[in-house]
Amino acid sequence: MKISGKREYLVSLESVAMTDIVLNMFIFFFISFSLLYTFSPYRIKKLDVKLPEAKAASTVRNANQADILITNEGLLYLNQQLLTRQEFKEKMDILHRDNPGLVVLLRSDRLTQFKNIVSVLDTLTELGIKNLNIAATSEE
Repeated sequence: MKISGKREYLVSLESVAMTDIVLNMFIFFFISFSLLYTFSPYRIKKLDVKLPEAKAASTVRNANQADILITNEGLLYLNQQLLTRQEFKEKMDILHRDNPGLVVLLRSDRLTQFKNIVSVLDTLTELGIKNLNIAATSEE
């Protein structure tokens, strides 16, 4: 005669399904928040550019100033906004027409290819913009 006792299982199908749902939600939120952090506009505005050094560097800030930034990858920003070369030319033309005394501050990474800088300078010359400052850090 076989006597069998009542067996209790610690894991049931309901708990496995609930664990699966919780883990999937964790993965979804982890990926979502990491993508939101990566492509956050607040992070994009903080562009780290290593400026070249100069002995006679001084601080220049003007109310009607356009800030141009060229990264070492060749990306072009105008007042913290990423633009293509054509969009840059159009926006600079509009800014220059609205304000003929426009002052331009050109910042570029020290590893930027010179052809990218020349391209921007050529566009500024073509538009007739004369007030140009090139950013640098002071040598110490």
